[in-house]
Amino acid sequence: MAELSTRFDVSTLLRPEMRDLEEYTPIQPFEVLSRRLGIPAEQLVKLDANENPYGPVPAVIEALAEYNFYHIYPDPEQSELRDALSEFVGVPAAHILTSHGADEMLDYLCRAFLRPGDAIVDCPPTFGMYSFDAGLVGAEVIEVWRRPDYSVDVDAIEALFSQEADTVGRIKLLFLTSPNNPTGTWLSDEELQRLLALPAMVVLDEAYVEFADLPSRADWVLAHENLVVLRTFSKAAGIAGLRLGYGICPAWLMTELWKFKQPYNVNVAAAVAGLASLRHVDQIYAVVEKIKAERERLLEALGDVPYLRPYPSQSNFILCDVIGREGKRVKEALERKGILVRHYRKPRLENCIRISVGRPEQTDRLLAALHELA
Repeated sequence: MAELSTRFDVSTLLRPEMRDLEEYTPIQPFEVLSRRLGIPAEQLVKLDANENPYGPVPAVIEALAEYNFYHIYPDPEQSELRDALSEFVGVPAAHILTSHGADEMLDYLCRAFLRPGDAIVDCPPTFGMYSFDAGLVGAEVIEVWRRPDYSVDVDAIEALFSQEADTVGRIKLLFLTSPNNPTGTWLSDEELQRLLALPAMVVLDEAYVEFADLPSRADWVLAHENLVVLRTFSKAAGIAGLRLGYGICPAWLMTELWKFKQPYNVNVAAAVAGLASLRHVDQIYAVVEKIKAERERLLEALGDVPYLRPYPSQSNFILCDVIGREGKRVKEALERKGILVRHYRKPRLENCIRISVGRPEQTDRLLAALHELA
């Protein structure tokens, strides 16, 4: 075997911004937790990743089993899927780009708009992939922290674009989430209109919009050249494991993204599942209504747990402050009982847990465990 060369440090070939990039920390797979806890996977109550506890509609399983052409490359333009999405969201298919989860759209947007020295506006606490993808391309992340009620500080964002600000001209993307993850808060139409008046691309992540009591702003893209709306099949449609998302974009940007998109980014199984889901939207929304009803039951019940302070939510999860004890200890105690919730160690979420809405029997088991810990 030839000896490894020691003439230079190969790691110096990496882009310098990679050295300081903070790794994104995903949820630990429940199969791994099952082995570590010694609890069968089917007995775990998984409420830590905002997944749909009911899974996909039955037609998805049937369609995947019946499809016979997995050996053939997928349609690079996903035409049939985009046509079905057009009917679902009420926007022409020419404005829709499908992706390998909404995360791929985030990656595309950051790589298309950002160079080292450019900047994004992030509004923490929020979804961590915005800052991660911006950092990956060497852009600056300007944080405008949310107010105490977790609403977006629109005044502070507008100030970044004033003539006196040193950020003028460098900010390319503004990331917003509605409902926000992990707080469940909604961005109002008035706030969104103000932010769309700024000289930046506004990326509105609507991953959880089906669970809100207010409508999507997908059709706003037709009237705003600087708006992109992101959607996903992971939450309401219950196919998170197949990774299917889409972006609704202005016409000028679609022209550029078609140059940019990987041709086979959406695999055949995801497309088949997406089409089957869209043929049964009524069943999806019936499940959504069950989850929303269970969310309200859970919110009320969590208010009776003496060491938790839950926040109202427009999503399929509830954020809770942990009072008088360590949130991490609560998470670990629940985990030992086979109940998985999300714990945060980030600023403004230092002692919080986030609980995804499960089935009624999962809620009952969670509440019993929480009261046992009181």
